[in-house]
Amino acid sequence: MTNHSRIPAYIYTFTCSPDERSLSKMEMRSFFGFETAGSILKSDIKIDPSRSPFMKGRVDIMFEGESIPDIVEQVKGIHLPDSTFKVLFVKINDLNEEEKIDYDGQREIEREIGWHIQAEADVRNPDQVFGIVPLGGRWYFGEYVKPDAVWLHHMKKPREYSTALSTRVARAIANIAVPHPDGVKAIDPCCGIGTVLVEALSMGINIVGRDINPLVTDGSRENISYFGLEGDVTTGPISEVANNYDVAIIDMPYNLYTHATPEDQLSILKHARRFADRVVVVTIDTMDEMIYEAGFEIADRCVARKGVFSRQVVMCV
Repeated sequence: MTNHSRIPAYIYTFTCSPDERSLSKMEMRSFFGFETAGSILKSDIKIDPSRSPFMKGRVDIMFEGESIPDIVEQVKGIHLPDSTFKVLFVKINDLNEEEKIDYDGQREIEREIGWHIQAEADVRNPDQVFGIVPLGGRWYFGEYVKPDAVWLHHMKKPREYSTALSTRVARAIANIAVPHPDGVKAIDPCCGIGTVLVEALSMGINIVGRDINPLVTDGSRENISYFGLEGDVTTGPISEVANNYDVAIIDMPYNLYTHATPEDQLSILKHARRFADRVVVVTIDTMDEMIYEAGFEIADRCVARKGVFSRQVVMCV
């Protein structure tokens, strides 16, 4: 039986390394308000898959049913007289090992559905890609949106240093801090060379940067400009931040150029409490007591690993 939904719904698929799983799940919770045990979820929240370094694709659900024949009956109504198409079996799904569909079976499902769409098929360069995916014992069909991994182009910057966040981690942290950018004002008051700023600005997030070190703020401006972005980066201590923000992202200074003592770190947190409603803290050390002392509660957290090195990402409210 077919169950049409009046509310738009979407299916997202994800892929990440074991070291990235905790970070990916926190990003998932920030976007959708929940996480799944696997690498696929269904939500009525629409997110551009190009935003996340972990999203593999999105199916914009058009039809659903209990079986492939249910889907076939519904796709007969698709008319694309001036467009080409292909049907893609989404390989990331929640079928268990006994139910897995092999390569030949996947191609057969694609052909069976495609045969009933009234348009010209083109498997190499189609105008429209449709996805078919099983989830929760049902089948879903819809337009398939593949991400444009723009963040890959940001991996080589004119100004870098070795302890900066990786591009993937920086992009996920920007999403955790600002999952839904409309109307949100953000600040990175210890922005360093601007790794987070570049990712946030490239996603249309309204964010400004600041750092006490003029050498790194020069580097941050150069990196932002290099990628054709525009952003406001000022030089000065966090104590002089006068405006209020919805969220701050603080990668706690710990490198050779901007080392912060525990007293400095507590001061940074207390100032952030003054001008930001929420703060995402990135730290190599556990600093829960310091976070509480600054007047925050911990709402969520994860660990971003790279081999033996790890950073904690803590959402403070």
